[in-house]
Amino acid sequence: MRERLVGPSVLPLDESQERITSELRPRFLADLIGQHQVKERLSVAITAANQRQEAMEHTLLYGPPGLGKTTLAYIIAAELGQPITITSGPALSKKADLFGLLTQLKARQVLFIDEIHRLPTEVEELLYPAMEDFAIDFIVDAGAHAQSTTFRLKPFTLIGATTRAGLLKNPLRDRFGIQQHLEFYPVEDLEMIISRSAGILGAPVNGQASRLIASRSRGTPRIANRLLRRVRDFAQVRGEGEVTVPLTEQALILEGIDKEGLDALDRRFLSTIAVHYDGGPVGIQALAATLNEELDTLTELVEPFLLKEGFLARTSQGRMATRKAFKHLGLKWTGRAEVAQSALFEDYLEGG
Repeated sequence: MRERLVGPSVLPLDESQERITSELRPRFLADLIGQHQVKERLSVAITAANQRQEAMEHTLLYGPPGLGKTTLAYIIAAELGQPITITSGPALSKKADLFGLLTQLKARQVLFIDEIHRLPTEVEELLYPAMEDFAIDFIVDAGAHAQSTTFRLKPFTLIGATTRAGLLKNPLRDRFGIQQHLEFYPVEDLEMIISRSAGILGAPVNGQASRLIASRSRGTPRIANRLLRRVRDFAQVRGEGEVTVPLTEQALILEGIDKEGLDALDRRFLSTIAVHYDGGPVGIQALAATLNEELDTLTELVEPFLLKEGFLARTSQGRMATRKAFKHLGLKWTGRAEVAQSALFEDYLEGG
């Protein structure tokens, strides 16, 4: 599949510009734009931990990709004045991997586990006593000579991040004293992020162009910064360097991003429901097979924005393209879609 500029996941083009990405990342809570309630709650927890000189409570950050969970982990560590060790659920494939990390942590240090919902069960179970009692129980020798030994850990702060909080087992979720959900960003906050990033990059962007980029960024800072870099390149090659509204429009058209921030995969997803399945409802497995796309790609990277913007309805009977989707695609609102959605609405009113 072609790399999606408006996809929230990290792309190779982001990794190739890791230095630039690092420069754009806020260092402290005061530098972070948006997520106001999350910032305020974390500020209280960080300040209290610093005043007591204790490890901050374990913190779970969850929400769609690209909203700043990793950035927040770095910020928390910086505000605590502590180093951060970074890993991910898939990287901790066996108990020894986690044991090695935990035993190396210093007092109050931060351990960040991205995609924590993907931890293997045996590794996750090792985390329970580590998080609750700062201790690890392990078996020495085998058979008749086997003995259980407890290894004491220095108090640390675990920050877990996930895009799929519903997949976390309750015993793990309950051990996070702080749980924060990151929301999509409003255009106004994204506009401020773009202006800040443009200043760091030395890219002259006028206010209207910043707002235009923000309006196409799907509520996601990672996408906003990615689009800014692409538009900046276009303005340099096709213009005189300044990012203006006309050049921004041309750059986004070239990249296939329309006025609602939808790209080719989004439009193909909606048009398949609207045309191939008469507006729906249709099961997500059938859609994945028809589009020849991975199921996770559709559920994690395509659907959240379409649901948020009202282009898609997700029901117990399947996915449905809304009237707004038909209008955006330039298609006639079909009778079957209207009848199906009216019936679903009546069921909802009746509590069905």
